[in-house]
Amino acid sequence: MAQKPLRLLACGDVDGKFDILFNRVRAIQKKSGNFDLLLCVGNFFGSTPDAEWEEYKTGIKKAPIQTYVLGANNQETVKYFQDADGCELAENITYLGRKGIFTGSSGLQIVYLSGTESLNEPVPGYNFSPKDVSSLRTMLCTTSQFKGVDILLTSPWPKYVGNFGNSSGEVDTKKCGSALVSSLAMGLKPRYHFAALEKTYYERLPYRNHVVLQENAQHATRFIALANVGNPEKKKYLYAFSIVPMKLMDAAELVKQPPDVTENPYRKSGQEASIGKQIPAPVEESACQFFFDLNEKQGRKRSSTGRDSKSPHPKQPRKPPQPPGPCWFCLASPEVEKHLVVNIGTHCYLALAKGGLSDDHVLILPIGHYQSVVELSAEVVEEVEKYKATLRRFFKSRGKRCVVFERNYKSHHLQLQVIPVPVSCCATDDIKDAFITQAQEQQIELLEIPEHSDIKQIAQPGAAYFYVELDTGEKLFHRIKKNFPLQFGREVLASEAILNIPGKSDWRQCQISKEDEETLARRFQKDFEPYDFTLELRQENGLNPGGGGCCEPRLLHCTPA
Repeated sequence: MAQKPLRLLACGDVDGKFDILFNRVRAIQKKSGNFDLLLCVGNFFGSTPDAEWEEYKTGIKKAPIQTYVLGANNQETVKYFQDADGCELAENITYLGRKGIFTGSSGLQIVYLSGTESLNEPVPGYNFSPKDVSSLRTMLCTTSQFKGVDILLTSPWPKYVGNFGNSSGEVDTKKCGSALVSSLAMGLKPRYHFAALEKTYYERLPYRNHVVLQENAQHATRFIALANVGNPEKKKYLYAFSIVPMKLMDAAELVKQPPDVTENPYRKSGQEASIGKQIPAPVEESACQFFFDLNEKQGRKRSSTGRDSKSPHPKQPRKPPQPPGPCWFCLASPEVEKHLVVNIGTHCYLALAKGGLSDDHVLILPIGHYQSVVELSAEVVEEVEKYKATLRRFFKSRGKRCVVFERNYKSHHLQLQVIPVPVSCCATDDIKDAFITQAQEQQIELLEIPEHSDIKQIAQPGAAYFYVELDTGEKLFHRIKKNFPLQFGREVLASEAILNIPGKSDWRQCQISKEDEETLARRFQKDFEPYDFTLELRQENGLNPGGGGCCEPRLLHCTPA
């Protein structure tokens, strides 16, 4: 029998606004049912008068949920936390203590560290020291069975947490935060890490806790920084989540990697965080042009023209941009599922979508590391457009029109989704109407932009956006300002109005075996061959014209410069 998940709430700086917080919790519980715990990080008490707190302390008012809080971050609030080992502050409100491990009856393991960083001994009651962090790590990490903890609670952000991740807004994570907390997070491998103090909300992309291809897979970590209660900008200060204690989880389920997982932000910086050194983010070795060679002996170098170079100074091709860490979509990356690759050009390649909406749902991806269409160089844009036009002709010959969309949000490498829709299903106007209608229902402002306009004219590099392009060339665009449903494009196309396969709106529900994927890849390659404009390129380069896909190609690349 599956273990029932615990339902938890996490909160940022309360700053003494107890009524606002607990009224909000009551409203949430009334709407969504009861939660098991509320975990508060940052400043629980504020600089406001104590009248409001006295009502809770004396029992006139009562917290509607079992609440656990961290200790003081400044001299002013030390007075509220009399016992360094933790104590009950009021009914249903408990101070966890300066540092330690809280294990619930369910087996849920929460590690907590109160205060802010200080490198000087002895530390005052509102600080933690390198010794505190070291003792926590020693307490847990020295056993051979240690795999990680469920939750880590700290008030300061960990330094460097933004490395390899999505933007942290105005907070510069290379300067802000605690290197000691980075060190702690690196060692403890929490599944969730909550922090506050910066008066803003930041949910980092999940990061992995193992080195790909060198260590066994481990669970991912989600870092979430929460804003202050009742802030006028209405930034998120309360976060609801469900969790099954890791001790009760199936090992395979625990280590499943989210699709948007990144490299560990502390991999370089965290190793020396305890001595506060500023370590620059690691840089991957660069590589040059890539070709799939199905027949050549592995390891043979080939110039960008495909012919063995006689010149002592052959012209070097421009190197495609490289990712800051491992990437699932950079063609030279070991993480790429190469059996899904069905066609390769000079700057881009085609791959079957994993868990596609249909057997011929494909992705156009740049070979080098680009995050979005906006960041593509001119020659890559040209080949992307060539692939789009070719796929339109290909699908039209098969009685289908294709829809192209991109979501530049919580993704690291550009993925242009190309989904064929049978002409018999609906007209182009129906597809357009379905996108607009579903966007309105979800309060998404989807704007129609001029047919021949360039996305680069509308979105700046680094800006989050979603856009969809219809077979007529019409484009709909949404600038993502806050949150955005990750499966929105799929949900619309899978809806009854278009493909009528609502159960396929999430790719994770559509996965098939590797053998079946290889069969689909072979079939697509064969069907697409009459339209393949890259055949001439490969023949010029003396390469087998078969492309990629399920033929177990060997990836050749120039040696790093």
